[in-house]
Amino acid sequence: MAEANAKQPQSRANHIDAHVGRQLRLRRTLLGMSQGALGDALGLTFQQVQKYERGANRIGASRLFAMSRVLKVPVAYFFEGANDNSAAKEPEVKPKRGQRRRDGDPVTKRETLELVRAYFRIEDPELRKDMIETIRAIAESLESRVK
Repeated sequence: MAEANAKQPQSRANHIDAHVGRQLRLRRTLLGMSQGALGDALGLTFQQVQKYERGANRIGASRLFAMSRVLKVPVAYFFEGANDNSAAKEPEVKPKRGQRRRDGDPVTKRETLELVRAYFRIEDPELRKDMIETIRAIAESLESRVK
């Protein structure tokens, strides 16, 4: 009888699944890969990739391992920055149909992805370093004005 009362594994996606999905989308877009191309590489439809990225469907361990190989990242990448305490207590607020989710994380914004892509198209490492220093100087200058 103890087995009948055993806690069943959670079948619905949760905040960790949503985080893994955001990491998946971020890496895929940084590589300039479409959902269809990732799906083809994994034997999935682009719709399934979409569901994974939204956190609507959970990603199994073997599938996550395959994704890490295709996207050339360690499996741990998908969990970087995940917090298993804070978000677990907060219900996820889903956007209304046609409305985009507003994540406060600047890493997930399109302009960040465009900036990173442009940065890596610069082949000269010294020039890239100069660009970072210039951007930092601008940011620090703006911060000092606000204070």
